[in-house]
Amino acid sequence: MTIFFRYLFLPAFLLCLGNVLLAQKDTPEAPLLRESMRENPDEAFKQIRRTLHAALADDDHYLVAVCYGQLGDLYYFQAAYLQALDNFYRAESLFRKQEQLPQLAAIWIKIGETRLHNKQYSSSLEAFEQGLFLYKSADVQEGIADALAHIGQVHEKNGKLEEAKHYQHLALAQVGEKGDWALAAKIHENIGSIYEDKFQLDSARFYFSKALEIAKKTSDQTLHIRITNNMGDIYRKTGEYSTALDYTRQAVDLATRMNEHYQLASAYRDLSKIFSLTGQYDSAYHYSEAGRNIHTEIFSEDNAKQLTILQTLFELEQKEDAITQYERERRIHLTMFLFGIAIVLLLLFLGLSIISRQRSKIANERKLNEQNQKLHETQKIAMETDLYNKQLKAENLRNELELKSKELTSHTLHLIQKNQLLEELKEKLGEIVNNDKRDQRKELKQLLNLLQLNHNQDKNWEDFRVVFERVHEHFFEGLMAHCSKLSSADLRLAALLKMNLRSADIATMLGISQDSLRIARYRLRKKLVLPEGESLSTFIQNL
Repeated sequence: MTIFFRYLFLPAFLLCLGNVLLAQKDTPEAPLLRESMRENPDEAFKQIRRTLHAALADDDHYLVAVCYGQLGDLYYFQAAYLQALDNFYRAESLFRKQEQLPQLAAIWIKIGETRLHNKQYSSSLEAFEQGLFLYKSADVQEGIADALAHIGQVHEKNGKLEEAKHYQHLALAQVGEKGDWALAAKIHENIGSIYEDKFQLDSARFYFSKALEIAKKTSDQTLHIRITNNMGDIYRKTGEYSTALDYTRQAVDLATRMNEHYQLASAYRDLSKIFSLTGQYDSAYHYSEAGRNIHTEIFSEDNAKQLTILQTLFELEQKEDAITQYERERRIHLTMFLFGIAIVLLLLFLGLSIISRQRSKIANERKLNEQNQKLHETQKIAMETDLYNKQLKAENLRNELELKSKELTSHTLHLIQKNQLLEELKEKLGEIVNNDKRDQRKELKQLLNLLQLNHNQDKNWEDFRVVFERVHEHFFEGLMAHCSKLSSADLRLAALLKMNLRSADIATMLGISQDSLRIARYRLRKKLVLPEGESLSTFIQNL
């Protein structure tokens, strides 16, 4: 019996050793900060995925939930809101099972922010109220204040200013004197914004001043710039143009030093308004054009960056999934291989023990060992063949990903060519403006024909549609299910509405005026037979 257990221990040891060697490379890594996700999203995605796989292998459900929450943050920063919500809900499910109330509440706040960004006010309000309930259950004071402030923002968006003010004051009372300064500054700013909407400008000035005083104690420079600009806006509305100009110029200086393009564009726009009101129309026109140029540059850069990041995340996710599947299958095959070796060794040791005691059965045992060895070789060949097939499959997946990458690169190149066309048009318009000839109709007509030719390239729409459908699968099928008579122009408009773009941006991309856009939206509503009062944007977002 002692010999038997000694022989049985060695195969078991080999199996354990194989599992240890496989598990050594799956050591979890520490979760990332939100700042790291903004600065280097592709590297952050790789690290989160590695940590997630290791946590899944170790059955560390808490770390798995944290990783899903971070993936949601990463997609949210890149405006991929559907993927963000998918990961947030995965984290919510795991935190709920573990009864981690503070983390669960924070996830609901993130879900609400994502819904609010998509203008889904009803569902965002429900998410914020759920977060408030959980923060109260866990007795997290700053979390309660944050949830109350978010609820107030939703009411302000819905035009319920009294309710919005009520919740913001509740949030302010919850923060207290020694609470989070950044949160306190944001709450004061929210209250000032409500009073500004009600045109109670003295009250608005008071709360903006308080917000600015608190914001200077924090390291949040964007918050500082935004509140400074709000102060200038209030003084402009009260007719104190000199003071308004001082605050707005401070915002310009801060935004320039911090390289905050969005805030700089906003400050330029306010400077243009001030100069226009004081009759300095040349300066007003200068800053208006400067702000518009920054907005155009930001829009182009953001689109290119978002497309590049989404492409990278898509490729990484597909590659990670393929590699994970391959590693899982390799682990199974290696385990089976070690188990086969263990069985062979066990049979050999048992044969030796039997030979030492029963020499009369040597011939029979030898035959049995030969049969088992042939079986092992057959199994080994079968496993190697299967492993080779899996490797071929993984190679095919990589080739397919490379092809999709080339398609996306081609689409991006076309966008660059369109920007070059716009630059060419800008130069030609400048030449026409500087030309003293009276009759310039011929040149202008040529430019109009060039613009029309660019808009009539249906291939641009097909390229865009391919990229769009990768992100929003089955969207057009669902849309056509409501109305099969939609034109290609209707589908373009619906796709841009699904991306949650501003009306001005949609009109620019379609090459039409704002009035034509309103007519197009009305015709689309009529074709979709939407009930009176139902929002077209909400209907499109829910598809």
